[in-house]
Amino acid sequence: MDKINEQTMEEIEAAAFRTLRDHLMNKRPDVQNIDLMNLAGFCRNCLSRWVQEAAAERGIEMSKDEARELYYGMPYDDWKAQSQTPASPEKQAAFEKAFADNVGTDAKE
Repeated sequence: MDKINEQTMEEIEAAAFRTLRDHLMNKRPDVQNIDLMNLAGFCRNCLSRWVQEAAAERGIEMSKDEARELYYGMPYDDWKAQSQTPASPEKQAAFEKAFADNVGTDAKE
């Protein structure tokens, strides 16, 4: 493989992120955020938080709600009502541990 310059690599990574977002939002909206967090240690909310953090690193102010709306393509509460289902107590307990392990106890989803 030829050496890829930094700009091209950023474009490739951005394209991969857009593909991941599209996959989670349009091809697999049935996959619940709690299951993603419990199995992989991140969920759609984490991805929207990472967008918010990347904006902040560039001096762009973006609230959690703004980042979520940008990521989800609609207000988060609308997407949640449309796509999320109630989680069992067992899944909720596993989520608490996965969230603390992967995001931290100070962060709030």
